[in-house]
Amino acid sequence: MEDGRCWRCDSEVTPREIEGWFFKITAYADELLAWCDRLPGWPERVMTMQRNWIGRSEGAEFDLPVAGRSGLAVRVFTTRPDTVFGMTYTVLAPEHPLVDQLVTDDRERAAVAAFRAEVARETEIERLAADRPKRGLRLMATVVNPFNNAEIPLFIANYVLMGYGTGAIMAVPGEDQRDWEFATQQGLPIIETVKRPPDWTGEAYVGDGLKINSGFLDGLTIVAAKRAAIDWLVAGGLGEAKINYRLRDWGISRQRYWGAPIPILYCDRCGMVAEKEENLPVVLPRNVQISGKGGSPLADVASFVNATCPRCGGRARRETDTMDTFVESSWYFFRYCSPTYEGGMFERSAVDYWMPVDQYIGGIEHAVLHLLYARFYTKVLRDLGLTKADEPFVALLSQGMVIKDGAKMSKSKGNVVDPDDLIRTFGADTARLFSLFAAPPEKDLDWNDHGVEGGSRFLNRVWRFVLVHVEDIKNVGRDAAPSTDTGRAFRRVIHETALA
Repeated sequence: MEDGRCWRCDSEVTPREIEGWFFKITAYADELLAWCDRLPGWPERVMTMQRNWIGRSEGAEFDLPVAGRSGLAVRVFTTRPDTVFGMTYTVLAPEHPLVDQLVTDDRERAAVAAFRAEVARETEIERLAADRPKRGLRLMATVVNPFNNAEIPLFIANYVLMGYGTGAIMAVPGEDQRDWEFATQQGLPIIETVKRPPDWTGEAYVGDGLKINSGFLDGLTIVAAKRAAIDWLVAGGLGEAKINYRLRDWGISRQRYWGAPIPILYCDRCGMVAEKEENLPVVLPRNVQISGKGGSPLADVASFVNATCPRCGGRARRETDTMDTFVESSWYFFRYCSPTYEGGMFERSAVDYWMPVDQYIGGIEHAVLHLLYARFYTKVLRDLGLTKADEPFVALLSQGMVIKDGAKMSKSKGNVVDPDDLIRTFGADTARLFSLFAAPPEKDLDWNDHGVEGGSRFLNRVWRFVLVHVEDIKNVGRDAAPSTDTGRAFRRVIHETALA
């Protein structure tokens, strides 16, 4: 989605909630994170992207009572409980369900609906981008800071997401840059709770220092103040220490034909029932009509939908969602170990012999999708006793992307180079030579037509040289050996290069 519209067809995108199936990848968050330090053969930038995607955060979770609304409170999570005395406002994600309870005025309700519609046109990446403006709507309701009983304003804003933490934050503009920008924009007070260095001239301060303007936390270091604040919350029954993850469970449901069917049936008598193992795999029907109107086309195929309950033998309805295709790409390399095996997913002895993969090559764009899912899937297979491998790939080479006209080369963007035209004009060897020499394999390649022409001229010079000296080359014996140590060393390098 770009600017609220589909990047492929330019239609307006409207998000909506639907039921779906998930893989509980969050159960493996700590192990996936720990193993990021045990894969020296992986590029550090990929490991950094995965660490950030998993996003382990330690902090505190506690309630902010809504002023004048007994029993109603906003639950917030923070990694900086030491800054609670600098909280000058609170923010809810626009889609937070509590918003509907807080709004009691029709005019405010209409404003909230309009703001939600605006935010719905932004992607999560856009909402979190540091260089994009923070937009918010102040609610009539206020909340109370339990540490000093101060009543503070409550906002909904685009830079807070429902999918992380509790979907609500305590805002401390003195020590958080996003909060500082929003507070400055809204004219809200900014309280410093960490003593700045004498030469400090910045905006929000995220460095170390002793606590100030922080009640019973004054004079403590940040680390000590975090612990003291959490202890105070726990002692008063107001909150708890908490570890949160940015990682969310993997939603695998897709409303499309192409994908592995989800082997679940729905029976009026038995409820939701898994297909019997002897009936697997569930095979996609051939007589499907693709309408392009949305929804799974499988839902219109009666012979697929109408099935028999594997538990009671009665009538049942088959699940029509199919799995995300990343599911299959998360374990195909296991299947390669025994491609003709018919007794299951793969043959255990073959997998024990071949896995893990010594060298894997994959694009950087898959760092937090395919590559993370493959790691998760391997650990699940290990825990099911199907493999002894902890990780799928010992070493990873992330090849660069081909860039043209300032963007990744893509059919949808129309900035592709037709290889047939290239081969007809310059020959296949020129295309190969330019691709190999224009950039190292792990770097992005900036496509340049002049560079292709240069590669063609170089190959033509080599060819002309061979033609001029063809008789001399023919007269060199097949077994002719260099007579010097330098010559022999050079010949060995040439042979090794050719073999590589």
